[in-house]
Amino acid sequence: MTDRTTTSDSTGVPGPRDDTRHRHQAGPAVAILRGGTGAHVHDVVDTLVGCGVTAIEITTNTPGWRDGIERAVSRHGSAVSVGVGTVLDVRQIDEAAAAGASFAVSPHLDPDLAERAHERGLGWYPGAATPTEIVRAWRLGARAVKLFPAAQLGGPAFLRQVLAPLDFVDVVPTGGIGVDDAADYLAAGAVAVGLGSPLIGDALSSGDLDALRSRAERLTAALRR
Repeated sequence: MTDRTTTSDSTGVPGPRDDTRHRHQAGPAVAILRGGTGAHVHDVVDTLVGCGVTAIEITTNTPGWRDGIERAVSRHGSAVSVGVGTVLDVRQIDEAAAAGASFAVSPHLDPDLAERAHERGLGWYPGAATPTEIVRAWRLGARAVKLFPAAQLGGPAFLRQVLAPLDFVDVVPTGGIGVDDAADYLAAGAVAVGLGSPLIGDALSSGDLDALRSRAERLTAALRR
């Protein structure tokens, strides 16, 4: 697969590509639903959306993930951006597209996944940990690059340093980010932040929606400041 063309200024530095920039228009927080029994996926999605978290990623290692995507899209429509996470092969992209997903997230960089996501009209968000991987992902057509695992790589300070020369890349840090430090990543230049267990807690297993609601409300309040 060949790299997709980027625009550039007179210095030859790659610039923004308006046709592929996404910026998570549904909001700056992406809730990552992973695991559990599958019995509480629908309730968790409804609770998150009710609290203003309107970008939802349901991973392929969550029981009933296809049904979860299809039901979230059917119930909430264009008010919510619903995607699939932990995508490891092209078959999963096909299944997610059939369920109505609008984006696909992977923990790694795979040109074959990029190609299929583009073919199926899904935004592609691959994982990357180094400047080399980030630029490679962007040139392959990523709508945003998932910086992963963000906290272990150095948190907002690392992100700020990486974006100093790579400010043409949209980055969504994910991994080890808590409800109370999510805003720090946006301040460092992220276009959105992915949160899994620090936001979801055990709601997918226990169905504890009150605790989930409290965390989600705290998150959305912090990100509005």
